[in-house]
Amino acid sequence: MSTSDAQHSDLNAQTVSQIANLARLSLNDTQSAEYAQSLNKILDMMESLKSIDTDGVEPLKSPFDTAQPLRQDAVTETNHREEYQAVAPATEAGLYLVPRVIE
Repeated sequence: MSTSDAQHSDLNAQTVSQIANLARLSLNDTQSAEYAQSLNKILDMMESLKSIDTDGVEPLKSPFDTAQPLRQDAVTETNHREEYQAVAPATEAGLYLVPRVIE
């Protein structure tokens, strides 16, 4: 077992429960155990990915061979600003006015 394996082998239900508590999540014991098992599988997979030799492999801009087709850049919606701002308490020059929060 390598040192990186030892780092995440301690990820157990108790550790998951502690992390969930810090994140203000509510997990029961069964869920904590299931999440610990799933997270350990993910960490194991990440470790196996680290061992892959990627020297000489060019980064991909896209996983597709062809360029992504783009739609025509055309206006499809009309301007409804006046309608939307009609119900606002205060507006000026097309902007919403709000109370100052930071002095």
